Amino acid sequence: MTPLETLIREMIVETGPISIEIYMKLALGHLEHGYYTSKMPLGESGDFITAPEISQMFGELIGLWCVAVWRAMGAPRPFLLVELGPGRGSLMADALRATKIAPDFLSAIDLHLVETSEILRRSQRAALAASGLVPKWHTSVEDLPAGPMIIIANEFFDCLPVRHFVRGVDGWHERLVGLDGTGQLCFGLAPGPDPGLAMPGEPGEVLEAGFAAMHVMAGLAARLAAQGGALLAIDYGYDGPPRGETLQAVQRHRFADPLADPGGADLTAHVDFRNLARAARASGAAVHGPVPQGEFLARLGLHERAVALRKRANARQCAAIDAALDRLAGDGTAAGSASMARLFKALAVTAPGLDVPPGFEGAA
Repeated sequence: MTPLETLIREMIVETGPISIEIYMKLALGHLEHGYYTSKMPLGESGDFITAPEISQMFGELIGLWCVAVWRAMGAPRPFLLVELGPGRGSLMADALRATKIAPDFLSAIDLHLVETSEILRRSQRAALAASGLVPKWHTSVEDLPAGPMIIIANEFFDCLPVRHFVRGVDGWHERLVGLDGTGQLCFGLAPGPDPGLAMPGEPGEVLEAGFAAMHVMAGLAARLAAQGGALLAIDYGYDGPPRGETLQAVQRHRFADPLADPGGADLTAHVDFRNLARAARASGAAVHGPVPQGEFLARLGLHERAVALRKRANARQCAAIDAALDRLAGDGTAAGSASMARLFKALAVTAPGLDVPPGFEGAA
C-alpha cells in the first residue's frame, strides 16, 4: 500500500466517498506523494513516452509554428512563450534550437513554464540551459502574467481530472471512489441523482465530464481574446459525441488498475476536443481544428524535415528517423511502432482576427 493510498483511505473513512476528480487530483498532484511530484514519469525507464521524446522533429516544427504565429500577431516585443506541462523540457529545447533562424523572435521571448513537479523542473532547467533564456516557473495557469502570448500544451489536457456519471432509472448518479467490505479502494455510485444533469440517457450509460479541462481552456481563451496570441493543444482524444469512460492508468508502459497504486501510476483520460472548442468559443476566442496529428505535422513539413535529417545520418540513425516518422504521422507499420497520427489531434485557439495558424488551413 502506498503512503498516498493510506491517506486516501483515511479521508474516505472520515468524510465518505470522494469523486474521481478529487481522487485524480490527489493521485497526480499531492504535494508529497503525488505521481508528478514524486517521480520521473517520462522515458524508457519511466511509465510513458511523449512525442518530443520520440523525435527532435516534433519540437522543431512546433518552434517554427510559433515563429509564424508570432509574426501573424504583429511580432510583439516582448511576448510570453508558455508551455503547459513541459515534461523533461525536450519540446521547448528543440523548438528554441529550431528558431535560431529567427533571432528577432528569440530576442522577444519571455519564457514561462507551468509545472508542478520539482523533479521535472530540474530536467527542464538542464534541457534549456543552452538556449540562453531564463525560464520562469509557475504552478498554475492563473499565475501567468498579462500580455500577448503563445501557449503550447502537448499532452497537458489529458492529465486534468474528470468526473464520471452513470445513468440510473432516476437520473445521473456520480461515480465515486470509496471502500469495499475489506477496506480496499473501489468504485461506487452516489445514492441520489445529480440535480444538475438533466440530459437523456440509457440505464448504465457512463458520461465522462472534463469540467477541469473546460475551465482551464475557458480562462486561457478569454486571455487570448483580450490580450492577443494563440494556443496549440496536441493530445489524444476525440472530436464528437462523448465516448463514455476513458479513464486509464499507465505504469511501466502498460495499462494498470486506476485504483491499484495511487501516486505510483499515471492517470489520464481522452480529451474531449469538441467541448474544449466550445469552451474556447464561449470565451470569445477563435478555434481552428481539431485536425489529426499526422495531417498537422505533415502540413508543417515533417516529411521534408525527415528527408533533410536522413542526408547526414548513418544507417542506424536513418532507421530511427523512419520509425519516428511512422509513429508520429504514419500508419504504424514500422516494426515496434504504434501510430499517433490519428489518435492524437491538434487544436488551435487564437485571438479573433488572427490569421489561420499553419497546419490548420481548411480546418473547420
